[in-house]
Amino acid sequence: MSDYFDDKDPRELKQRILYVTILVVILFSGLAIRFWSLQALHGTHFKELSENNRIRTLKSVAPRGIIYDRTGAKLADNRPGFDLYIVPEDVTDWSATKKLLGNLIALDAKSIDKKLEKAKARPKFQPIRLKEDLSWEETVKVESYKFEIEGIFLEVAPKRQYLYNESIAHVLGYLGEVNERELKRLKEKGYTSGDLIGRYGLEKSYETELKGKSGIKEVEVDAVGRKIKVVNWSPPYPGNDLALTIDLKTQQAAWEAMKEVAGAAIAIEPSSGRVLAMLSTPSFDPNLLSSGITNEQWKELIENPLDILTNRAIQGQYPPASTFKPLHAIAALEEGELTPETIIHSGPSFWFGGREYRDWKGGGHGKINVHRAIVESSDTFFYQVALKLGIDRLAKYSKKFGLGKKTGIKLQNEKAGLVPSVAWKSKTYKKKWYTGETISAGVGQGYFLSTPLQLINVYAAIANSGTLYRPQLVEEVLSPTGKNIKNFIPEVLAMTETSPETFERVRRALLGVVEEEGGTARSLRWAKLGIAGKTGTAQVAKLGKIRPEKLEDVPYRLRDHAWFAGFAPYDNPKIVVVVLVEHGGFGSAAAAPVARKIFKAYLDQLKPDDTKKKQ
Repeated sequence: MSDYFDDKDPRELKQRILYVTILVVILFSGLAIRFWSLQALHGTHFKELSENNRIRTLKSVAPRGIIYDRTGAKLADNRPGFDLYIVPEDVTDWSATKKLLGNLIALDAKSIDKKLEKAKARPKFQPIRLKEDLSWEETVKVESYKFEIEGIFLEVAPKRQYLYNESIAHVLGYLGEVNERELKRLKEKGYTSGDLIGRYGLEKSYETELKGKSGIKEVEVDAVGRKIKVVNWSPPYPGNDLALTIDLKTQQAAWEAMKEVAGAAIAIEPSSGRVLAMLSTPSFDPNLLSSGITNEQWKELIENPLDILTNRAIQGQYPPASTFKPLHAIAALEEGELTPETIIHSGPSFWFGGREYRDWKGGGHGKINVHRAIVESSDTFFYQVALKLGIDRLAKYSKKFGLGKKTGIKLQNEKAGLVPSVAWKSKTYKKKWYTGETISAGVGQGYFLSTPLQLINVYAAIANSGTLYRPQLVEEVLSPTGKNIKNFIPEVLAMTETSPETFERVRRALLGVVEEEGGTARSLRWAKLGIAGKTGTAQVAKLGKIRPEKLEDVPYRLRDHAWFAGFAPYDNPKIVVVVLVEHGGFGSAAAAPVARKIFKAYLDQLKPDDTKKKQ
């Protein structure tokens, strides 16, 4: 060995040693830089990956606020349910995992891929919810096979529960999963992929109050992602509760009376605008929608020819028909075109411009005043009065009483209805207004359209002598501990500036509709509730001079709509009710019986002193 080094030139040996030294320095420098990079530059990142591989962070969903009726009965609550999650990073065999999940809970590969794609921007090791609210059978199956399916686990979460299903669905609404477009807007408010949000009704209108604040749960897992223990938990805080103005017994009475037909029923307190009941039929099951339905089920729902998701109480627009006659009478009395003593001959038909305008009563009504015209619902009487008033003065009083504009109730997509006038027709159709059109408008037909909610506001103003209130559904917002956060006080929309004498005359006529001989709502007399009101039959299509004797002989879509609007007790009104039965025929036959049940359900709950006339 010494001979080997002896044979080498010392300069060559030094050069080799230098090369080796430089190589060693470069290698150690690279290692040092790498160590520095891993620890200083990317230390946090790799620490997070390491922790996530051992500690999984789960979101603890906050229970939504409870919704109560005015008596404290629960309308919407929460119940525990199981959700299925998966951590993609723990899965090594996707084919086997998807196949097994498909066999256990009918979750197909396409649905799984869709969920994974939607959550692709999430942090690593953050679980993805594959299916919400598993059935008990599905939960047992998953739990039994959890050691054979990679990366999956079950988590308990609160689920929305609507206790009265269809009967109040259009008021309460339902929940739906937040979509990507909404997530961009709501991320700062704490929403994440998979969260549920109010989609309809009060659930949507009061989303901020009901939502609550989610918590965080840190779970230690083993090498294959199975839960070992909870190492840290920041509990969720429930959302605020809502106490509604809705009276459950009255709401249920409306549902029982209306569930077999299409239409709407509303009851309000005339002294405040508080909504006691609001129903739209046919209805839907909000529990089914909130727990997640298939695309096929959703398509079937939205394509239903009866428009199930339409809230007819605020979105249905119908000719008010004869329920408009009391408002017509108010306009004529206030404008001096009528006095209480004015007598007009009301025959079986009225001719104008070579055209016959018929009365609903074949023999006519003879010579009558405005009181009897309302009691008997004479068409030919109001045809003649309408010509004296003209369309613009009819429009003026209609708008005074809230027709033709939204009430502002805190529900989505309320419609404004329509009050025709000379200017409106000129602007809309670029045509002049014809006098003959005023005749139809005088009995609430023609271009006139009203929602049931607008019409009930008209009758509430008649009952309370002229005050229009904004309809109100929520009485107060409460903290989860029951502390009052916000009270809602009655909000006056307008004063109709109508004389007390005119209101009293019209109210007496409305009482006569029920109590007097020849009244069109005599069937309500036997309820002995002091009901005053008006029936109406809104013509849908012209059927010619010879009308079928039986409603069943008319095609459903061509049948008239049936109305009733009224209040009780007459001398101290506590409740106003409007009922609309789509294609129900005569208001006295289809709508008035429904109204009777609603009146009775509410008034039977009041103490005798509550219904006595105030001195």
